[in-house]
Amino acid sequence: MANQLTALLDLWYGQRRERTWVLGSIYRTAGPCYRKAGAMMLFDDLGRHYGLLSGGCLEADIQRHARQVAHSGAAKTLCYDGSDEDDFAFQLGIGCGGTVHILLQPVQADDDYLQLGRLREQLQQRQPCYYLQKIPVNGEVAAGVELAGNSGPTGRATLVQREDGDWLRTPVTPPAHILVVGAGVDARPMAQLFRTQGWQVSLCDSRPANARPAYFPGCHCYSCPPDELSQHLDLSHIDAAVIMSHNLELDAAAVRLLQGQHLRYLGLLGPTSRRDRVLALAGTSLTELNRNLDTPLRAPIGLDLGGELPESIALSTCAELHAVLHGGSGKFITDLDESAACDEPAGPRRVPA
Repeated sequence: MANQLTALLDLWYGQRRERTWVLGSIYRTAGPCYRKAGAMMLFDDLGRHYGLLSGGCLEADIQRHARQVAHSGAAKTLCYDGSDEDDFAFQLGIGCGGTVHILLQPVQADDDYLQLGRLREQLQQRQPCYYLQKIPVNGEVAAGVELAGNSGPTGRATLVQREDGDWLRTPVTPPAHILVVGAGVDARPMAQLFRTQGWQVSLCDSRPANARPAYFPGCHCYSCPPDELSQHLDLSHIDAAVIMSHNLELDAAAVRLLQGQHLRYLGLLGPTSRRDRVLALAGTSLTELNRNLDTPLRAPIGLDLGGELPESIALSTCAELHAVLHGGSGKFITDLDESAACDEPAGPRRVPA
């Protein structure tokens, strides 16, 4: 979770005045690279760094340059070419073979902290936006936040050409908010895995033995039946939901609650025979329910990983949910076309402002 932008900004915000910080961002890649354009990390004056711009092989050298940026107060760019035998990246034995261009910017009060405070506020308010960073020519430092509008940000980070030069324009969206209905023992590894992805997790269970905050650190727990949850939680903020209370009536109530919501994922734990019983109690059918959902019901949930213990089910469900949220196929990467799986176009592409 330390690689998630929200976590990075929270960590920085609490120490923004006590430490000297440098923001590192990838603004262009060519060929296969571990991280893509728009990836960010932070460096402080104690030699610590948070997040990743590579698989961990470049960070020590980037830290060396970050110290120079913090001292000079001027932004700079770096380029690591994993295919060039004379390049530092090649000498490190990096096997990806791609080229990554990195922007380093000092995070200073004089420059309004690169607007990182405002960016953090946008994420806290669940407002999608674009983050803009000036690619320096002579060490200039500039950044901004651009509202995304009702449709939200789309696409990947792009280099935008303006009169004063190139800017990296990165779409930023709040972390996915996942609702888990049912907070028994098997929901604990599920919620934990969801949290490691940086997702916001809420749990709903009215049974006294369940949904105890001590069992679900970092999660929001609601001790109420599903049909009362809307009194405590704005359901329009929910991106995905997993129903796993192991109680037919509670699961049916959750289906009734969620069938009218605009969810990117809705999963129901259990075999198809149980699914049909839950839907019948909810007063609907699979065909009718899917007609009311933005995406078809996942039941049984998860990818076929071959496990049966709670931890395996959690891993299977988290993998499926991640694929849905990020547009993945859920297939074996070795079965995909090698160029599609590994190569990255020489992006981000340049577009006029």
